[in-house]
Amino acid sequence: MLIVVVQAVYGFLAHSTALLADAGHNLSDVLGLLLAWGAVWLGTRKPSERYTFGLGSSSILASLANAALLLFACGAIVLEAVQRLLNPAPVAGLDVFIVATLGMVVNGFSAWLFMRGSKEDLNVRGAFLHMAADAGISAAVAISGLVILFTGASWIDPVMSIIVVGVIVVGTWGLGRDAMRLAMGAVPPGVDKPGIERYLAGVPGVTDVHDLHVWALSTTENAMTAHLVMPDGHPGDVFVDGIVAALRRDHAMNHATLQVERGTTEHHCALHERSPAQPQAHAH
Repeated sequence: MLIVVVQAVYGFLAHSTALLADAGHNLSDVLGLLLAWGAVWLGTRKPSERYTFGLGSSSILASLANAALLLFACGAIVLEAVQRLLNPAPVAGLDVFIVATLGMVVNGFSAWLFMRGSKEDLNVRGAFLHMAADAGISAAVAISGLVILFTGASWIDPVMSIIVVGVIVVGTWGLGRDAMRLAMGAVPPGVDKPGIERYLAGVPGVTDVHDLHVWALSTTENAMTAHLVMPDGHPGDVFVDGIVAALRRDHAMNHATLQVERGTTEHHCALHERSPAQPQAHAH
């Protein structure tokens, strides 16, 4: 938070749009990190009577909020940069270089701390992108400060801001897209739904698999339900436990619910039969 204050003060004193934009972006990151940490804390809480799956899905909402904050910050940066292009003002290049370099070091170190878990956890990925984007912005602002210092070309400051925004938007768009898909109940990235169906269909005694649903409980945990048709009847708890263990080990299914049927009656998933105008309960 201290770096935000320093950048904002010196951005105002140095008449640097890029430095002010960097401060605003860093402020959005502070809020984003608070969201991410809050989601991690909520995810550790056990399921309750109201929230039977726990609160792990808060990490998905945090990722979505992080993406929205980044895009909002980008819009504010572009608006300020355009106004500065239309109404140019002298920029103190040396001050911009020193403060931006300090921001680059702080944000680069923060990004490094989040890098390890950024591939497995969408929530951590959001935090990592925030920090990495901040480091990139600060580096670009520092370079523009040097150029302005030696050339006096103040227009470089807002132009550099717009270029950096383009880079941020490209990375943020993927984060927002993945978070939105998870929030809408899409099959999580990296989960092979057809592979799960093939595995279940190949289990001894299973003649059919239907009503297979896969969704994300959080940015790191997945759940699924499926109906297994086994004409010879229920194979026993130990057998089903083995299937559940294999789903966890080989298909990243942290919570699997399997319904065994003998296939003596017709079962149709109400989700595929309902009309948009008349929602129905999910009964089989």
